[in-house]
Amino acid sequence: MTNRTDRSAPRRWASIYCLVVIACVMIGVIARGSTTTGATARAAPRWAAQSTPEVARTRLARLVVTVPAREVAYDRTRDFGPAWADVDHNGCDTRNDILRRDLSAVTFRPDTNGCVVLAGSMVDPYTAAPMHFAKSDANAVQIDHVVPLHAAWILGAWRWTPARRLEFANDPRNLVAVDGPSNQRKSDRLADAWRPENPAISCVYAINTIAVHAAYRLGTTSSERRALSRLLGRCP
Repeated sequence: MTNRTDRSAPRRWASIYCLVVIACVMIGVIARGSTTTGATARAAPRWAAQSTPEVARTRLARLVVTVPAREVAYDRTRDFGPAWADVDHNGCDTRNDILRRDLSAVTFRPDTNGCVVLAGSMVDPYTAAPMHFAKSDANAVQIDHVVPLHAAWILGAWRWTPARRLEFANDPRNLVAVDGPSNQRKSDRLADAWRPENPAISCVYAINTIAVHAAYRLGTTSSERRALSRLLGRCP
């Protein structure tokens, strides 16, 4: 009896050792999975550059410098239409289109065909801060016009047709989901009076601002042109 017990003891310890090793491996796999999930949540903003720095420099050089028509009266709803229109006729308003584009882990209100965004997460491009969007606190995440509507108005949009201005106000190229307070601080200022707190996005901000100006043949000021040129100088 003693001999059999002595022979079986090593086998029991070997089994225990194997179980411990397996448990450690599983813990490691779970830990790696958790790390990956965290890294995904902290991924770079989805807001991408619409062209290369070289193309942006060429476009910037072609922009017409103009004197802002500050004397022309401005009214957001009258001049650019109600926010937010469904200009692409996909059944969803522009705000929800941009939230769906810029947020990750998005959930939708049932029976809205994937239109009404209820929640999601994002990294604010202007501050690099991680954020959570919930429709119950919708103002925490706002949709910014990269080239502000009032700025566009005084730089030449006052001459456009109402249809052209409605298109501009809802153009995804000119829209990005951002932190609400950041959007308020930016207000209607252009690159010569405002720039993102997050320096990593300065190049994208400059490229996309120029792309919008060029697409709509919108004038610029000499100070905005200089500011955009400086920001392009920071591009990789």
